[in-house]
Amino acid sequence: MAVLVGKKAPQFNAQAVINGNQFAENFSLEQYLGKKEVILFFYPKDFTFVCPTELHAFQEKLAEFESRNVAVVGVSTDTEQSHYGWLQIEKGQGGIKGITYPLVADTNKTIAANYDVLAGDMYYNEEGLMVAEGELIAYRGLFLIDKEGMVRHQLVNDLPLGRNVDEALRMVDALQFFEANGEVCPANWSKGKDGMQANHTATAEYLAQQK
Repeated sequence: MAVLVGKKAPQFNAQAVINGNQFAENFSLEQYLGKKEVILFFYPKDFTFVCPTELHAFQEKLAEFESRNVAVVGVSTDTEQSHYGWLQIEKGQGGIKGITYPLVADTNKTIAANYDVLAGDMYYNEEGLMVAEGELIAYRGLFLIDKEGMVRHQLVNDLPLGRNVDEALRMVDALQFFEANGEVCPANWSKGKDGMQANHTATAEYLAQQK
């Protein structure tokens, strides 16, 4: 698994569904450069089980992300038509109707591969035939990308393990706090708490207060 933190986020152009019902061609993260941070999250499949709980959880917190000037973008290896179909189904029937942030169609699986969250493997066997081992779908990867296009945080869960959207918000708050104040964020920091200077004296003072 590649560590992308501190590196430029891989760019892409792909089909997407935006606003819950509109197809977008050549959707790209470049539109956010210099303007917004981005939470880019991958999920395995449309019409599945853990995935709709995560998609709705991000939608429920979307106003909080937007108030922080952060865009939320979801990606799976399904087609844009699959995204659209799932978006027409009510939440109470297992659908994702009401999701308004972009859902990108990584049909060629290159986006997941470039972010190194693609499960399974493909190779040529001894007969020269292409063989796939495991499903070529995305792990539950999440990437916080800053306004300069740099990855500042990443998290990758295995397929059965849903993510905590509040933790994604906390990481946004931590990044924005650091950028605004120049202070680092200690363990279990949350918005409204003090940060600390990155030096030994400040660390000792902070730890002394934790007794």
